[in-house]
Amino acid sequence: MRFLLIALVCFTFSGTSIATDISISDQQAMLIGKKIFQNECAGKTACLTSWNQGEDFPSLGIGHFIWYPKNSNGPFKESFPALVQFMQTRGVQVPSWLSLAIKTGAPWPSRDLFLAAQNSQKMRQLRKLLSETKSIQTSFMIQRLNQALSRMFASTPVSEHVAIQQQFDRIASARMGYYALIDYVNFKGEGTSSSERYQGKGWGLLQVLQGMKNADSESGTLISFATAAKAVLSQRVQHAPPDRHEKRWLAGWKKRINTYTATYD
Repeated sequence: MRFLLIALVCFTFSGTSIATDISISDQQAMLIGKKIFQNECAGKTACLTSWNQGEDFPSLGIGHFIWYPKNSNGPFKESFPALVQFMQTRGVQVPSWLSLAIKTGAPWPSRDLFLAAQNSQKMRQLRKLLSETKSIQTSFMIQRLNQALSRMFASTPVSEHVAIQQQFDRIASARMGYYALIDYVNFKGEGTSSSERYQGKGWGLLQVLQGMKNADSESGTLISFATAAKAVLSQRVQHAPPDRHEKRWLAGWKKRINTYTATYD
């Protein structure tokens, strides 16, 4: 079996139709999922159900997927409900309370109540589910990358599409390049949502690709990607609302990005 992603991303630029096929082997997918789990949770099962200090939502699973509490919302893209639906379409039996809750929001209205419930039956069931479905969570992240190009093209002028595609393809062809792409999209998004902006500036994959410099080598491409990602996230911190205190996270974000070029260090 292979994780085969076919992004039928077709558009016309100077009369040329372009399509992208993305294929990731089981072995690659397993390694990517393991590395993302290490990035988010240091490989610890307890971290599968987290609510970071200073955030308004719990972060769940190996990819720390966002789930807003009931009657709450925010600027960042919510992904946990879509993950649960993805699991269900693949035959995973989820707890009945979770199947109902994904339609209304996370049942913990605050971080304090979430932390107080860490040993509750619901939380134990949730951690068990997330611990047993790591491969499906990886498939979900891969699917998101599969959709990323079409979303980036939909939010940019046609004149920019070839350059975006070329940078994407250069990264994808590098050793562990798919890891860098999948991790960044899961980590900071596609960069296409108008709500994920500070002072009009985004920080997703689109902005990183736009900020990259061309490189002639595999290692140079990933280094360029990492350099652009760090610049985009530094800009995010500079533009963030002061009450979010995002500077506290920047060093950790950069450390994570360093793993994209670790093969070449």
